[in-house]
Amino acid sequence: MANQLKTVLLLGVLTGLFLAIGHLVAGKQGMIIAFVVALFMNFFSYFFSDKVALAMYGAREIPYEEAPWLHEMVEDLARRAGIPKPKIYLAPIAVPNAFATGRDPNHAAVAVTSGILQILNKDELRGVLAHELGHIKNRDILISSIAATIGGAISMLANMAYYTAFLGGNDRENNNPIASIIGSIILFVVAPLAATLIQMAISRSREFLADEAGAKISGCPLCLANALRKLEEIAHNPQIQEIASQEINPGTAHMMIVNPLSGDFIMKLFSTHPPTEERIRRLEELARKMQPGYGF
Repeated sequence: MANQLKTVLLLGVLTGLFLAIGHLVAGKQGMIIAFVVALFMNFFSYFFSDKVALAMYGAREIPYEEAPWLHEMVEDLARRAGIPKPKIYLAPIAVPNAFATGRDPNHAAVAVTSGILQILNKDELRGVLAHELGHIKNRDILISSIAATIGGAISMLANMAYYTAFLGGNDRENNNPIASIIGSIILFVVAPLAATLIQMAISRSREFLADEAGAKISGCPLCLANALRKLEEIAHNPQIQEIASQEINPGTAHMMIVNPLSGDFIMKLFSTHPPTEERIRRLEELARKMQPGYGF
């Protein structure tokens, strides 16, 4: 509940920031124009981002005959989650990871990399897949799309303010054009950064929620905790870091269950994932609560 409220609050802050900047830049008309453009861009992203992400990694759908055990595992988890069975894809990359995509449970897919199939046992993989189904069940793609829409609009408005100030668009309304230019530069830098930080906070909250949902779906929080521990250790391997820098698009890193670019200082600074140690701690606590006799 705390993470759900945090997500709603952060979306509210993001919306408020967007409206405030729109009013400062060009009043109601400029705000509407920027919002419509950003909405169109994210409308396309919302409906087609799944196909783009899967194509980006050359993922192919896995037929039942190729891996019946994997299909049966996902089918059982989907039944326990109360959602339709998503399509299953294989991304032929060595970096061990997994992600879910699709705008709702009826248009969803889960993708596993060839690397993750090699290093996780079936219990750990089940925990990872349950986490991804948790994202689908919680409609995290929808939430991230809303955040992206507002964040994109904020960036556009900040750009408009920046260029309007330098072109003299505010001269007639501002007796101090130098102050206007300085203010616009600050807005140009600070507003998108603030929007990005809020989006990252939303993403981190959704990761905690997906961990909890996945643990309950699978019935084994420690399976997911063990998988996260193993994936985090591998992500810090210099050889894997080098491969990840070549195979992983930074724009899709937020979709993965563990940040595949964790070795990069900038990616750590602006990570969309909460610390893996904290995720494991919460899962271990949840495992204790789920033990018979605890009263969970």
